[in-house]
Amino acid sequence: MSSMTLRLLALGASVSLIAGCGDESTLPKGADVGSNPTIAKPTETMIPTVNVAPAKGWPEGQTPTAADGLTVNAFARGLNHPRSILVLPNGDVLVAESNAPPKEQSQGIRGFVMKMVMNRAGAGVPSPNKVILLRDKDGDGIAEVRTNYIEGLKSPFGLALIGDRLFVANADSVVAFPYQEGAERIDSIPEKIVDLPGGPLNHHWTKSLLASEDGKYLYVGVGSNSNVAENGMDMEKDRAAILQVDIAAKSYRLFATGLRNPVGMAWEPDTKALWTVVNERDELGSDLVPDYLTRVTDGGFYGWPYSYYGTHVDERVSPQRPDLVAKAIVPDYALGAHTASLGLAFHDGEGWPAQFGKGAFIAQHGSWNRNPLSGYKVVFVSFENGQPQGDLRDVLTGFVNAEGEALGRPVSAAFDRTSALLVTDDVGNSVWRVVAGPQTNAAN
Repeated sequence: MSSMTLRLLALGASVSLIAGCGDESTLPKGADVGSNPTIAKPTETMIPTVNVAPAKGWPEGQTPTAADGLTVNAFARGLNHPRSILVLPNGDVLVAESNAPPKEQSQGIRGFVMKMVMNRAGAGVPSPNKVILLRDKDGDGIAEVRTNYIEGLKSPFGLALIGDRLFVANADSVVAFPYQEGAERIDSIPEKIVDLPGGPLNHHWTKSLLASEDGKYLYVGVGSNSNVAENGMDMEKDRAAILQVDIAAKSYRLFATGLRNPVGMAWEPDTKALWTVVNERDELGSDLVPDYLTRVTDGGFYGWPYSYYGTHVDERVSPQRPDLVAKAIVPDYALGAHTASLGLAFHDGEGWPAQFGKGAFIAQHGSWNRNPLSGYKVVFVSFENGQPQGDLRDVLTGFVNAEGEALGRPVSAAFDRTSALLVTDDVGNSVWRVVAGPQTNAAN
């Protein structure tokens, strides 16, 4: 390909960030959602569909829109790229302020496009590399105390507390700190538990954490190093997987594989099974591939990169692996194409309106590879007998304004001790608090 052609493609990619390019969705609304989604035919274009809501942030005093029967307020504003969240036993809230570490970029036109997309989406800022503590002392639903709890980390994301040890997943390792309830800062030297797949590329840098009920293990979500292994499978060692870390032995094993980017993880309350939300692959068109919510089985293989949504073969991957495709597990519930579903929190529905009973709350960060936009909201799916049922229901919306700008982008979700839902927003630099009915003071 000539240098002139590359320059023309680069120019086209730049223009596409403003006007959009590539294909448009042709499926009926909601067809790519649910327990039996429509799986469209792939659509490939010379330049990927690029349609991202440019980051703007929230105007003073404005909040997302809560569903009927719910109320939302800002638990904390003015944060610095808040990502994951952990509610401590005493009600304090930890938030990882983080962004991608410095890393080698994908080369060529695709790397150029992705860099422009990330900058436009508000993900091009340096990583704060810290965990902050938020405390609501008077129980009014607003954090009055804010401290730098842990500093000097490396793109932290996952947080987990087991007894008197706090675990943090950096972009390339899991480390532990001594935890003391009520302390407003930790200055201890971190203890390394395990190294994780990291640089120099580290395409999906976030490493999520979930502790086992018995406290012996940590489960780590590790995303792929590419879209569909275009950098070679040697770059994908122990990636696109959930790892099980033996804390005492300081070692890990592959628990489940073929999960392109498993971010939110949680235990389903009735069955105690591990569930995750997964970001699927890009550049097959606006209607492919649905992100999904699924139960994770020990030793299970979920298709990436060779197939999607079960045994739908991705022809772009070479060499093919029909042996693996044949055993690919079909996900339990589709969340819509390119929604970038990240956060996952289960709740028993106690104290919430009937339409938000027992089920899963999911934070959708929002699309860049779809026309029209998808995601950019918090949704709910009910559970019966340990399985998702029915349609997705909106919980928080209004993250994109009438001009197509992103006022915010949801990332992680967690419930506090009062059953309020907390949602981090890394473009709005806020933590939102959602409660049933009108906002009321609640002792914390």
